[in-house]
Amino acid sequence: MILGGGFGGLAAANELRQNLSSEVKITVIDKKDYFMMDLVKLWILNGTREFEYSKKPLQTITKKGIDFINEEIIKINPQNKTVTTPSKELPYDYLIIALGVELAPEQIPGLSNNGLVLYELKDVPKIRDAIKRIKSGKIAMAIMGLPYKCPPAPYEAALLIRSMLKDTGASDSVKIDFYSPTPITLPAGGPQVSEELLQLLKSKNIEFHGSHKTISIGPKTLKFEESVAGFDLLIAVPPHKAPSVVVEAGFAEKGKFIAVDRTCKTNFENVYAIGDVNQIMVTDKIAVPKAGIFAEGEGVTVARNIISKIKSEQEKEIFDGKGGCFVEVGKKVAGYLQVDMFANPNPITLLQQPSEEHFADKEKFEKDRLAKWL
Repeated sequence: MILGGGFGGLAAANELRQNLSSEVKITVIDKKDYFMMDLVKLWILNGTREFEYSKKPLQTITKKGIDFINEEIIKINPQNKTVTTPSKELPYDYLIIALGVELAPEQIPGLSNNGLVLYELKDVPKIRDAIKRIKSGKIAMAIMGLPYKCPPAPYEAALLIRSMLKDTGASDSVKIDFYSPTPITLPAGGPQVSEELLQLLKSKNIEFHGSHKTISIGPKTLKFEESVAGFDLLIAVPPHKAPSVVVEAGFAEKGKFIAVDRTCKTNFENVYAIGDVNQIMVTDKIAVPKAGIFAEGEGVTVARNIISKIKSEQEKEIFDGKGGCFVEVGKKVAGYLQVDMFANPNPITLLQQPSEEHFADKEKFEKDRLAKWL
């Protein structure tokens, strides 16, 4: 049983189905009836894609012999090996938790009334419309909690917004300030990549303000621990949290994610946690970033170990920590951030320069996985 039909859940379901007989039942449960990559939100933001043309029905996985239940998970009982939805209680032999994260804007007083959330699908068209309307003033972008999913995405958004403002003719009159609680842009990427990203922001006249932890928000005012700043439009990345059903089941403490090693095994028998809902530490300070490519790798790792267990073979797969993220800058140009989280002795990250080829690769990344999974 797989809880969540995102990157990790779909990757695991497909890997399992391709390697197990039809006697093994595979079920995906998700409260959404569609799959859409988060990267598409940026294309909705800049007006090159619409939501209705981007979502793919999860029901199509049934054609592959994978069951789909479109319901919310209201309880997980690892002791009794059951999952409960509003209409039924379902037993499992193996459980993969791939429920992602929940956004927690309520943790920042004033955010809901005074800002728009970059990762909230309903807010993305509002952000797009606001950027089209703005003629002068200041756009503030702020990361308000750690960790957050897809670390380069807020910076991509800032670069795309600058490109959009150039199209409307307002770029010279609109200041973009970017606030982060971290001292550098991408701590998981290391100092060199963070500096390269900083220079990319500067080249587009986007000012980065590190070590700015947001405390609260008032009308057109950001309050940090040691200062305040004004804005005309606020675009926020709010704190993230593990889904409450995961905390209530005892998989994670409140305010934390499910701690696992590179096998993604939880403390409960035959229960695994993959993707954004988990936390895999690389060093005592660095964790595997929350990104679709890593959820996919973890999903395949777990699926292969479950296949080995069912076939009474030795489990030998561990998550390799390799992947990458695109950094779109506008005008169908993107950089590529290549990552090897478990390289010895330290993680390796490399930011490849923006090009049209990398943007084409980003489009292919979406197309290939939709074709494979759905």
